[in-house]
Amino acid sequence: MFKKENLKKFGFRWLVINIVYIVVKLTVEKDEGEVEQFFDTEAVFYYLSTFFLFMVAWEYNDWLIKKQLKKGGLDLKNSLTILATTMLAFLPFCGLIYYLALFHFREELHIISDDVVLEFWGDFARAITLCITVVFFNLFYHAMHQREEMKQQMVDLKREMMASRYTSLKNQISPHFLFNSLNTLTSLMYEDRDLASDFVTRLASSYRYILDNREEDLVSLSKELNFLDAFIFMMNVRHKEAVFIETNIVIQTDKYLVPTLSLQMLIENALKHNYYSKEKPLEIVVSVVGDNDAIKVKNTLRKRELKEETTKLGLKNIKKRYSYYTNTPVLISEENNFFEVIIPLLKKDVKEFNLLSV
Repeated sequence: MFKKENLKKFGFRWLVINIVYIVVKLTVEKDEGEVEQFFDTEAVFYYLSTFFLFMVAWEYNDWLIKKQLKKGGLDLKNSLTILATTMLAFLPFCGLIYYLALFHFREELHIISDDVVLEFWGDFARAITLCITVVFFNLFYHAMHQREEMKQQMVDLKREMMASRYTSLKNQISPHFLFNSLNTLTSLMYEDRDLASDFVTRLASSYRYILDNREEDLVSLSKELNFLDAFIFMMNVRHKEAVFIETNIVIQTDKYLVPTLSLQMLIENALKHNYYSKEKPLEIVVSVVGDNDAIKVKNTLRKRELKEETTKLGLKNIKKRYSYYTNTPVLISEENNFFEVIIPLLKKDVKEFNLLSV
């Protein structure tokens, strides 16, 4: 069965083709008596050839546009490429149809012409002009439709980002995290007062960072790493030799931005979902990858059996926040007993980025 949307599209295009055909017919015909001959053999041929050529070209152009939209969106360069590709496919069919009609089947079609060559080139040029016009307006329509979708996606993303931001903040200052930190601190007060003092300082700086940046979705990489150092220190004290966390960042951290608490969340995610002990420590490495344009958080994989099925909200949170600023995806992979997440580094001049390229 035909979908209602497809029937509407076909009806609209059929109407456009009819209007164009009638306008061209009235413009080309010089004899008033011939204007009324819309149903003779010649007229039927030109009508059917126009209908066939433009329907095929239109559908082919739609297919190219949809294929490009899946890759990332329309811009000036790929729109011109689509226009050129459509015309390259259209020209041979158009030329062949009019060549056969005018040079081989002229008598059968009752086509009367004083100069067949001139008639051929006239029909050919007219068809090309109309096809370019149709393809141009089709590209314009899809570009405007894409623009409206982007606006809506940005509105949705802003709403989701606000929810994600506060969800992330809530998770970081949860009573569970504070309870574990205070438990560790209580033990240290009897074992090592100097270490306990250092632990309090790091805990205070961590909460100060969270509170100071609770309204910021992006922070400089240097700030995030300073906070991460404090968090890693507390995790090493708490878990001792059961956890080994290494950072290997050798770039100018002031030049880049990352979503607030993103690195901490990835490390805590590894701690939450994996089994570790002194005999089998959990290894987590934070390093730069690619051309210094991304950070990788990689950990050994020993999945812990959780009482409740994981929702992966943390990773979804990071993906949503990144999608607001860049088309570069957050990469997640799991192989060879390792789990890794690669997050892009954002330049300091990053602005709100549309999901689809314009």
